[in-house]
Amino acid sequence: MAGVTRHVLNNGLTVLLKEQHSSPVISWWVLYRIGSRNERTGQTGVSHWVEHMMFKGTEQFPGGELDKAISRLGGSWNAQTSMDYTAYYETMPADQIDLALRLEADRMMNTRFLEDEVASERTVIISERQGAENSPMFWLGEEVRAAAFRVHGYHHEIIGDMSDLETMTRDDLYNHYRRHYMPNNAIAVAVGDFKTEEMLKRIEELYGSIPSGEKPNLFVRPEPEQMGERRVVVERPHNTAFLEMGFRAPAATDDDWFKLAILNSVLTGPSGLGGGSIDNKTSRLYKALVETELAVDVDGSLMTSIDPYLYDLVAVVRDGQSLEAVEAALNEQLERVQNENITQKELDKAHKQARALFAYSTERVTSQAFWLAFAENFDSYTWFDQYIARLEAVTIEDVREVAQKYLRPQNRTVGWFVPTNGNGSDEYDDEGDEE
Repeated sequence: MAGVTRHVLNNGLTVLLKEQHSSPVISWWVLYRIGSRNERTGQTGVSHWVEHMMFKGTEQFPGGELDKAISRLGGSWNAQTSMDYTAYYETMPADQIDLALRLEADRMMNTRFLEDEVASERTVIISERQGAENSPMFWLGEEVRAAAFRVHGYHHEIIGDMSDLETMTRDDLYNHYRRHYMPNNAIAVAVGDFKTEEMLKRIEELYGSIPSGEKPNLFVRPEPEQMGERRVVVERPHNTAFLEMGFRAPAATDDDWFKLAILNSVLTGPSGLGGGSIDNKTSRLYKALVETELAVDVDGSLMTSIDPYLYDLVAVVRDGQSLEAVEAALNEQLERVQNENITQKELDKAHKQARALFAYSTERVTSQAFWLAFAENFDSYTWFDQYIARLEAVTIEDVREVAQKYLRPQNRTVGWFVPTNGNGSDEYDDEGDEE
């Protein structure tokens, strides 16, 4: 990306800097190469829980006081835990960014894990999981994911299993923090109104003396090849039925990932890097499922992941329709895209929408800084720079090729959410069920 410079401090901290002087704002991110994919059974959800503890503060920066200080200075801060990373950021007026630099350097080493705060946060996180369980798509998604991945850490939800949330200890959390929160396991990014030489000098002053540790040997178990279709059924009180198909998909570094992204745009409409979207009413699956009144909505998602993950298709079944009918209609469209080329008009539209969404999704310094850190984590920050060019290189033949390669029944996990007090099928053919 034009204007990005990459530096590695003596202690191993990777630093990416991009000057952008359009407004007097700077976004500062620190991303750690640790996420839920690296969690062992018994400690699922530990990365997310540690993220919560990082806001409890240090001796130098007590949590509650820091929150007020950032707000008072006109800034914002937050964090996120993913399958592949845990990241923290502050977006501040440019003349106040030093607070962000100092606090992230301090809590890289000095976060307190007090017993009473661990106990308090256990209640918060369990409540968070219980809140997610109010959604039928949480239950269905968890079952599909668990069936699709038997060995790999992608098997479990980021928030963790309830049994682990109830039993993990303060030492479990603190040891996770000490093993993974170190400069040589981190990526720091600044985007905004600063001078590169001055910013790099200040980063070296604050972070250069933090000792590197023994680089963690991240826990990852390769997922075996899927040998046939898997099916799961969730039956819970609700009024709406849902269908999910998860196809095993390539990692984001694979050229096929970009081909699948164009295929998804044709099938369900495009989605942007920053979560933006464009109306999908002209997409194939909208016309086949929603306009025919089989489904209320249909959507697709292709995660940007370090290891091969899933290409997900989800349909919300219309009241009075059956899961069987929706699945049959969806299969018809998937067979069509495998057996026939998409049109040049569809391809051109997908390229055009990708450019528009990319521009919209990355116009803020906060989102630019995030995507630089994110791409550097699984590949290189240049992945972000090359994103549109690689999408535009996808051809009609490429789309049909990946449809045939990945959208096979043998490569998918099919999930039904059957409401126990509403619509949906009362029957289930368990042929091929591996649960």
